[in-house]
Amino acid sequence: MNIKTTLLIGTLSLSLISQAQEPIQPIKPASNINLAMMELGKKLYFDPRLSKSGFISCNSCHNLSMGGTDNLPTSIGHKWNQGPINAPTVLNSSFNIAQFWDGRAKDLKEQAGGPIANPGEMASTHAIATSVVKAIPGYVQEFELVFGKDKINADSITSAIAEFEKTLVTPHSPFDQWLLGDKEAISAKELAGYELFKNSGCVGCHNGVAVGGSSYQKMGIIKKFQTSNKAIGLAGVTHKDSDKFMFKVPTLRNIELTYPYFHDGATTSLKQAVNIMGEIQLGRQFTADENDKIVAFLKTLTGDAPAFDLPQLPPSVAETPKPEPFK
Repeated sequence: MNIKTTLLIGTLSLSLISQAQEPIQPIKPASNINLAMMELGKKLYFDPRLSKSGFISCNSCHNLSMGGTDNLPTSIGHKWNQGPINAPTVLNSSFNIAQFWDGRAKDLKEQAGGPIANPGEMASTHAIATSVVKAIPGYVQEFELVFGKDKINADSITSAIAEFEKTLVTPHSPFDQWLLGDKEAISAKELAGYELFKNSGCVGCHNGVAVGGSSYQKMGIIKKFQTSNKAIGLAGVTHKDSDKFMFKVPTLRNIELTYPYFHDGATTSLKQAVNIMGEIQLGRQFTADENDKIVAFLKTLTGDAPAFDLPQLPPSVAETPKPEPFK
């Protein structure tokens, strides 16, 4: 082994040690993906025919051109229904401990089935959505290729959507590049913001690969969070008073793109969001300079958006059940 190789190995080892000491880990590109299932899931993700109206798709509320969300305080569903809670980003959602703010879905597959049958969202049923897919010849052929003959059902539909969603990760952010050893990837101001982020206690909840998503925490530890939103968080699932206002910690990946913030979509300002969290979660008043630095750091968490060709959806035929448009 020559000196150059030895130095390279030493540099890589130091980089790995440095990563291990940080509470945040870099995102790795998606792996172990069933490509045929993923391509099928991509079509279903963008297909509004899974909804009763034929108007709403998964991408309506989790728009992949808008940070994986819809940038609305709460989403708009069937018959212009105003949803009860802010739509979390679908980007990097595979790293979450569970899905939805209250964690009522254990994984991406279970989550994918929720909106289809929710009367305020896509307003269909799993049986109707399945009958629509079964009556589209192009889907019949593709499902047979991926799952086998006569395997179009709610389970295979949601499995395919989940397989596509697993690919929606955003690696190569400036901060990840810094974690991987490129010390020029972020500025001195951004690094100072990261140090504040760590030393102030933000990493107690926002850590790991997704910089969040791995735990439930009470919204308003030090001071009550003022909101008119009626969501009670995890308590709606467990029915325990102790779980009231416990919400899944959101990922901070791509946070500059996923406004408005919090489960009620209370603010579109990242600076205001940082101040609110400092006050109600940490009991700390950040100065304007500290706030600027933390926001600068948060913006380094924006990674590469998933890149793919928009799918060409298979056409309906005369036998395909027709949507019920709303006025």
